[in-house]
Amino acid sequence: MKKILIAALVLLAILAWRDWARREIVHPPGVLVAEVPRQVLLEKAAPMVHGGYRLTPRARFEIHARVLSRADYGRGIEADLSPLDLALGWGVMSDQSVLDRIRVTQSSRWYFTRYELPPPVADAAMVRNSGNMHMVPSSKHVEKALKKIRKGDVVRLEGLLVDVDHDSGFYWRTSLSREDSGAGACEILYVEAIEFLAPEPHTEAGF
Repeated sequence: MKKILIAALVLLAILAWRDWARREIVHPPGVLVAEVPRQVLLEKAAPMVHGGYRLTPRARFEIHARVLSRADYGRGIEADLSPLDLALGWGVMSDQSVLDRIRVTQSSRWYFTRYELPPPVADAAMVRNSGNMHMVPSSKHVEKALKKIRKGDVVRLEGLLVDVDHDSGFYWRTSLSREDSGAGACEILYVEAIEFLAPEPHTEAGF
């Protein structure tokens, strides 16, 4: 009985530590990220094979953003390729005073916002300044860094927007616009480098 109690206490301690390590970072009011994501379209880029998937680069992409939410995925054919999604915000969607009035959730590879009327900003501004992005780590090192991300972090991600194909017939297509919403509006980001910019500097992860 004593061993069971000790094991239970150890498990509770581990769960409490995990929740503490993933606690949300709250910032003072104000826009944290003024710059918009940078994208350079690629023409006729050669596909590459990654983990049994064929990835076709569509654009080189760099984003500096606040993490609005994170969702981990372990099921589905795409989960081994993309183990997590990040809902990212910039401009007005990086402002704590705006985000205090918005509930952000993720489910089934989608990103949702809920708020009480009147909205803190126009819906079009929310769409234009945020996005749900499927993370495809380029290496185990990058994957490990991605899994350290928590809500409220400010990060810089660099890599490629890619289309995905699999021999099973599964396919994903990346968005190339920051103005779209709904089905097909998510970016698929092959992450080559990640840098944590807040609340404190971290070591950059890359190739």
